[in-house]
Amino acid sequence: MLAHCRKAIVFASIVVGLFALVASCSKVPLLAPTGSVITLLPEATSVSLNSQSTIVATVIENGVATQGGNGSGTTTASRTGAGTPVQNGTVVTFTTTLGQIQPSEASTHNGQVQVSFITGNTPGTANITAYSGGASQSITLKVGSAAVKNVGLSAAPQSLPVSGGVSQLVATVTDDAGSPIGGVPVSFVTDHGTLSPATINTDGNGYATTVLSTTSTAKVTATAGSVTSTAITINVNSPALSSFTATPSSTSAGTPVTFAVAPATGVTIPDVRVDFGDGSSNDLGAISGPTSTSHPYGSAGIYTAIATPSDGTALRTQVVVGSLPVVLAAVPNPTTVDTPTTFTVSGTAAAAVDHYQWSWDDGTASFATSGPQVTHTFSSRGTKTIRVDVYGVGGGLLGSATLAITVQ
Repeated sequence: MLAHCRKAIVFASIVVGLFALVASCSKVPLLAPTGSVITLLPEATSVSLNSQSTIVATVIENGVATQGGNGSGTTTASRTGAGTPVQNGTVVTFTTTLGQIQPSEASTHNGQVQVSFITGNTPGTANITAYSGGASQSITLKVGSAAVKNVGLSAAPQSLPVSGGVSQLVATVTDDAGSPIGGVPVSFVTDHGTLSPATINTDGNGYATTVLSTTSTAKVTATAGSVTSTAITINVNSPALSSFTATPSSTSAGTPVTFAVAPATGVTIPDVRVDFGDGSSNDLGAISGPTSTSHPYGSAGIYTAIATPSDGTALRTQVVVGSLPVVLAAVPNPTTVDTPTTFTVSGTAAAAVDHYQWSWDDGTASFATSGPQVTHTFSSRGTKTIRVDVYGVGGGLLGSATLAITVQ
């Protein structure tokens, strides 16, 4: 009887021990098994200051070793996965030498985790590592000015009258992939005149803008990080043209822009040609006073128009063109089956519109109208989506709009 009790006590102790072991193991994080590989896929090859970028880590079991890796820098333990994704819930830990990784630990789903690399005010190179179990991979991402590969510089106008004037200079900062870099300080230097401001940070499109005021020909350079642009020359002379302007200088596609050309006082120019920057031009012939011409742009973009006299220096001006703000409305809305419904396009009044292309999702074939209004009758109930594309003279797409209407 005593021996039987002792056996029972021993058995109970073993059971309790097993339960304790299971409970202890349940607290241990699930890590990638031996032979797994990690691949890091950054959203971009460089990151701006005070911003964030997504990094995806893929964890595969039974990988095969290879050379190279992903990202803009070197890798360690890089392999091409030949097996299957690791078990869901496998924990991957991230570290970085610059900025932050949030979250610093993440659990896989279908073999992947996604984290954010968050930068601060400090430029440099971030060494980012992901590891789980015995698998790891590292990449480098350049941050801010450390990522600068190229600095381009443009000026408008690039020729000033004999008395001098002001020219707007735009520096474009990109990385080795040609992507713009925001938040990078750009320093401008000139050998004549003054620059305001002399230093400014790039915007989200990688642009930094300053204004040169000068009474004599000046050379300007722009520097970002360790890269300096090619010098650009702003000429101050006595051109045959005294001015070349665009009104408005910022507009919508299809809206006519008026270009005004003026010769120097007392000068008659035998011929002046205006190139609008989109492949079209207009020959103004001889001018002896202020002369205007208008032109609508068929699509969004930044255009540089050039006025070229038969003698003297050409002048340039820039026009920023956005998409036409097209709005589509229906009356009545909602509507009913077999009820004529009127669709009207607005926002195109100032544009040079060629036609309106209408598309329907109720089986009606697409068709074009010359006016901004059309009437349509629906034969079935439900939510219908109508689209209109507005085309300008010359065939360019000026803008589009869609409208969902309920047919009861």
